Amino acid sequence: MEKFEKLTGIAAPMPLVNIDTDMIIPKQFLKTIKRSGLGVHAFDEMRYLADGSENPDFVLNKPQYREAQILVAGDNFGCGSSREHAPWALADFGVKAVISTSFADIFYNNCFKNGMLPIVLPQEAVDVLMKDAEKGSNARMTVDLENQTVTTSDGESFAFELDPFRKHCLMNGLDDIGLTMEKVTAIDSFESQSAQSRPWV
Repeated sequence: MEKFEKLTGIAAPMPLVNIDTDMIIPKQFLKTIKRSGLGVHAFDEMRYLADGSENPDFVLNKPQYREAQILVAGDNFGCGSSREHAPWALADFGVKAVISTSFADIFYNNCFKNGMLPIVLPQEAVDVLMKDAEKGSNARMTVDLENQTVTTSDGESFAFELDPFRKHCLMNGLDDIGLTMEKVTAIDSFESQSAQSRPWV
């Protein structure tokens, strides 16, 4: 998993509340078990019109937000069914951080396992960040994981809380497999000793 340390990029404003996982990646795209290739279907029903053409009114279709790496969203982001395809789709689109006042628990947990940082901030801070995001591609927001801050294009900074273990995993690019591989020497030693003491197993 790619390490997450510091990100400076375009932030897209998505003020809708209760953006659920079916809005992020509709159920018809859940047939794959691959993490790649879902970005084109992220927010499919909002992003495309009935004839398959792009909806010009949808924020991520606007020229200034096509390269957005940060989403500033309304409350309760990622609610609904527990599909890991939702963070897969966002990550494949290029999103590396989502900022909101709250997240659904399962979506929140899945973000960390896929190298994406969900940031919880008070409504007052999100309001400021939302206005900064509305400035378009000329306004670059900075997410500093080491110092746990989000800074607007004007230099206004907001601190966020984060579990130290989750921070360690993101900064070192460790998913569940990576965490296991950190213990590979101890695992190999155990397996060797076990084979000698219990050869019948």
